[in-house]
Formats: sequence, structure tokens, C-alpha cells
Amino acid sequence: MTQIGTDVHVAAEFLEAGNVVGIPTETVYGLAGNALNPDAVLTIFRVKNRPAFDPLIVHTDSLQKVRQFVADIPEPAHQLAQAFWPGPLTLLLPKRDLIPDLVTSGLPTVAVRIPRHPLTLKLLHLLNFPLAAPSANPFGYISPTTAQHVADQLGDQVPYVLDGGPASVGLESTIIGFEEGQATVFRLGGMAIEQIEAVIGPVSVRTHSTSNPKAPGMLSSHYAPRKPLILLQPGESPTPNNRAGALVFREPFGGIREDHQRVLSPTGDLNEAAKNLFAHLRTLDSLPVDVIYAEPLPNQGLGWAMNDRLRRASVQ
Repeated sequence: MTQIGTDVHVAAEFLEAGNVVGIPTETVYGLAGNALNPDAVLTIFRVKNRPAFDPLIVHTDSLQKVRQFVADIPEPAHQLAQAFWPGPLTLLLPKRDLIPDLVTSGLPTVAVRIPRHPLTLKLLHLLNFPLAAPSANPFGYISPTTAQHVADQLGDQVPYVLDGGPASVGLESTIIGFEEGQATVFRLGGMAIEQIEAVIGPVSVRTHSTSNPKAPGMLSSHYAPRKPLILLQPGESPTPNNRAGALVFREPFGGIREDHQRVLSPTGDLNEAAKNLFAHLRTLDSLPVDVIYAEPLPNQGLGWAMNDRLRRASVQ
């Protein structure tokens, strides 16, 4: 049976023994294993039922440690690391041989970040290896934002979940790589494009789906509830339906039962909306509804990333 607790030493013992554990980050909860141990990495893929062609993100607690397993940190990447680490930003960098090909799905680059959560930073400081940690959910399903979500979804496949409270950001990290000197966003996430561009200037965005992704989180159907999800057009309202649920930005729709609706932010705060996104989707998925309608968010700040998640969740 999964144990939920706050003892980083217990978590460290499981990880050192080659087990996987659930860990909190500011973005979502991760399913963590020793990134340098291929057997532990295989366990991550098995527990999540994740395809081996979808690479993992490697987590550590200092830029000095990052240098041990990447071959180069371009100057724009260094500027971003200095500005935003610890934080919801992942950098795609050329890997050293120390990182198993299984982690990167055979790609020459590795996705790395330093998470902004005190418990997980303390855990990473205790360990003499980095952690591979995708979101702690069955592959393709809604990402977990609490320790209980992890326990409910993965059960006794995960012996220990480190409980750090609800995720403060609620969206996976933004992933940025560097191709021929050009900074490229491969996944929209918890770090807004505007923040990145304020540090390194204009970036290109390439988040189109692929069956052969260059970075984590690029597959077309992802982050989805079990119930069908329909993403509405801006200004569109759903057809009245007592068997429908709705995810709305500020105000409930007419024609749908109010107890079948979840409001992301009554005040229109995109940060609050991001924090609530996955938890509200999870609640709607548990209600007696046949379909879930989702209202798009404003295309600014974290709204870009939330709309990206809703588009992928609506792919059937």
C-alpha cells in the first residue's frame, strides 16, 4: 500500500534502493527514480505505461550538478538558468554519456531542470544522483497536483509519496531548447513566454505534436480526462445539457447544472486558473457527466500553456 509522508530520508532510502517515489514540485507531482539507474528508469516507464520514445526530464538541485551530465550550456541557457532556477523551466541541452539513452529516448539532448519546492530540493541535496521524474500519473491522463492524486492513480506501484501540499503552479514546466543558436520552446508551461523573452529576446515556438518527440510533453493526445472533452471556440457556449460538465474561466455557463461546472478563477487571474486546471479537470471527470466542455483562456501569460493542455486533452 502506498505510504504518504513528509520524510525526505525515507524517500531517499527508497530511491537509493532502486525504487520509484512520488515527489512534489511547484508544477505537478513527479514519479521519480534514479536517472543513472536504467532499471529504475524502466520502472518509471512501466508504472506510467509510458511509451519508451517519450523522453524524461532529469531533476537536480544545482547548476554545478547539471554541468556533470550535460556537455554544454549555451549562453542563453545559462542566462535563463540564472534568472529562473529553481523554477518551472526545463532546458534541453546536449547530454554526457553519464545519462542513459533510455532517459532521453536515444536523443543526444537531455531535458534538465531545478524544481522550486523546498522538500524536493532537500531530497535532491541528499542524493548523489539526479532524478528522472515525469508527471506521476498514468500516461496520457490528467497530471497530479496533490500527493493523494498520486496515491489514487498509481496505488501500490509507488511505495512512497512525499507530500509537499498542493502544487503552487499547477502546470508542467516550459521546455526550451537551442537549435543552431535559436532558442525554441518545445512545450508551453508554467514559465510564460513573455518572461523568457524578457531575458534572452525573441524565441520560436514549436509545440506541434509528434509521434517522435524531441522533448517531453509533445505528443498530440495528452493530459486528458476519461470523459470526452470538447474545447469550445472563443465566445462559444455549449448546448444546454443536464449530462454535461463545464470548465470555465470566470463565470458558469447557462444551460448546464452549476454543480457540474468548475470555475478556474472568478477574478480572471491566470496564475490562479493554472493552479486549478488539472484539479478541476479531475473533479469534472469524476462527476456523472457524459461530456466536458472547456472554455478557452486568454492567449497571454500562462493562458497559452493552458490552452495547449486543453487542446491536447480534447484529442480523441
